[in-house]
Amino acid sequence: MINEIIDFYIKSHPVTLGVLALLAVYFIILNWVFFYRFLSINSWLEIENRSLESLLMGASTVSTQSYLNNFLRSSSNITKDILSLGLIAATKEATKGLSVLSVFASTTPFIGLFGTVVSILDTFTHIGQSSGGMSVIAGGVSDALVATAAGIFVAIFAYTYHQILKRKSYELISFLEMQSDAIIARKA
Repeated sequence: MINEIIDFYIKSHPVTLGVLALLAVYFIILNWVFFYRFLSINSWLEIENRSLESLLMGASTVSTQSYLNNFLRSSSNITKDILSLGLIAATKEATKGLSVLSVFASTTPFIGLFGTVVSILDTFTHIGQSSGGMSVIAGGVSDALVATAAGIFVAIFAYTYHQILKRKSYELISFLEMQSDAIIARKA
């Protein structure tokens, strides 16, 4: 196994190795973004869920830990506009990191494909310089496709993480909207 990795490293084009290194960095970043945002949104969801439950059980206002509490304290007159501003700010906060995951999901296959194309071009250059046959082509193409596979691998995780965080953010905003509606209904 280690010999195969060393052999791949020696035979691969520097651009392909650079592409694989870039994809490895992307993978580390997207995992960090996902797990950081996932844990923070989950804890935020718990706070808003408790706040909504207390409102539905008869509390006069949202919990002091609720995101909407900051907006309610800033104004003596509670209006739909103040609560809408709070929802917009919460949406912005809840969707942080989604653009990074979206960009990674859409670009990593192309980055991997770029590494594959460069590696295949290098393989054809070697064929022209030697009297190699199908074994040179097959070996070069199989090594080249590693970059495409790596790009697709990273894209799968980026897209999946994006969808999970998008759903969690939607759920969070729904809790905040329900709290906002409950506050407005009590006021009326």
